Amino acid sequence: MNLGRISVKRIFLLVSGGMAVSMLAICAVLFAVTGQMWILVCGILLMLCALVWMFLLSIAFGKRLSVFTRELCRAMDQMISGSGEPVRAGDNETLFARISYRLTRLYGIMQENRRKVDEERQELQMLVSDVSHQVKTPVSNLKMVTDTLLSKPVTEEEQREFLKGIRNQTDKLEFLFQALVKTSRLETGAIILEKKDAPLIDTLAFGLSGIVYAAEKKNISVTVDCPEELCLSHDSKWTAEAVFNLLDNAVKYTPAGGAIRISAEQWEMYVKLSVSDTGKGIPESNQAAIFRRFYREEEVHEQQGVGIGLYLTREIVTRQGGYIKVVSEPGKGSEFSIMLPTR
Repeated sequence: MNLGRISVKRIFLLVSGGMAVSMLAICAVLFAVTGQMWILVCGILLMLCALVWMFLLSIAFGKRLSVFTRELCRAMDQMISGSGEPVRAGDNETLFARISYRLTRLYGIMQENRRKVDEERQELQMLVSDVSHQVKTPVSNLKMVTDTLLSKPVTEEEQREFLKGIRNQTDKLEFLFQALVKTSRLETGAIILEKKDAPLIDTLAFGLSGIVYAAEKKNISVTVDCPEELCLSHDSKWTAEAVFNLLDNAVKYTPAGGAIRISAEQWEMYVKLSVSDTGKGIPESNQAAIFRRFYREEEVHEQQGVGIGLYLTREIVTRQGGYIKVVSEPGKGSEFSIMLPTR
């Protein structure tokens, strides 16, 4: 017999019936052995008393169960709507208290999930807003230039200048989309960083290769100080991306004839990888904000970029168990230090 499929009322009826039959059988056996009528009468009275108390118990239990189910349904409705927390029972030893405790834990988990969903929704809204803001300017410029070319006669020289402007705006859009793709793939877990032992000099060389031409064009000297035998457990590809972002910013904001220095130093628990420049520097009030996505200082808007490089760099470093810090002073350059754990 599967008790889980039988109602509580039927269980009480079966128990009461079984008890009555058992007591009647015992009384009948005693009466047959002793032949005393009072034994049979006492047995019948005891059976009736037991049945009365079982009936009262069933009524009390039914009411208590009804109250519990009503409170349970109300608590679950409140949990679903998020309007209230389940009330814990005072007695921790009862079944109702154990169920109430688990409901409270479930409510806490649901609230935490709601909070995370709300945060993700807000982040998504901010991302969409930031992307639309970043795309608006180049798209408006492209429409203005193409409308001019279509509606007005222009000389060959002017046409060439307009085409250069179109190329610059499309390059900006391409740079934005590539940065967004890299960031989204990293944040959503589409790319998992894999740390392997590899020479750090190779990683620096790979990141350095992306800014050589731009540095030569501005006559900026670039020096590297990294022991060739220095090996580190890290994701070489993405760490090179982080280094490139730091170097790219250094080239952008360092005036012609300046200098950039890359160094790597072995510490006890970390490897310190530094990128220093002789550029414009960053005010202390802005140093905490520069790692935010799409953040750019007002005075550097003429430079190409969308303000996502430092954000991506911080994500890459922190996902490898490290951290990044900056030391800078306006007019005296900046030094970004990446700290990667040796284990």
